Amino acid sequence: MKELGRHFIFELFGCDPNALDDIRGIEEAMEKGALESGLTVLGRVFHHFSPQGVTGVLVVAESHISIHTWPELGYAALDVFTCGKNTDPMKVFSRIAGLFKPASNSVVEMKRGVLPTGEIGK
Repeated sequence: MKELGRHFIFELFGCDPNALDDIRGIEEAMEKGALESGLTVLGRVFHHFSPQGVTGVLVVAESHISIHTWPELGYAALDVFTCGKNTDPMKVFSRIAGLFKPASNSVVEMKRGVLPTGEIGK
């Protein structure tokens, strides 16, 4: 069996509330992490909520990176979905973790598009 992509779900707890509310810092960390991961950024949309919190998406040629933050709870949810074997989604996580400085985190990796080997390329 072979997969078409990998989907990483990162949860970050006990984060710096100021960093979780810094839309520019988040966008910069996500973009730098994407480039370091070997991803090709095609577009971006980020939004700051009132009174606090950020949501954002980077559309990459290999799929997408998304984030949603809750500064009042010290929590962030980060998803990185990539296709292909020549990418390293953990570099996106490292950039975000460096910004947010979580007390703890959780990482789940899902294989996406798992098809019998003979099916890929048909």
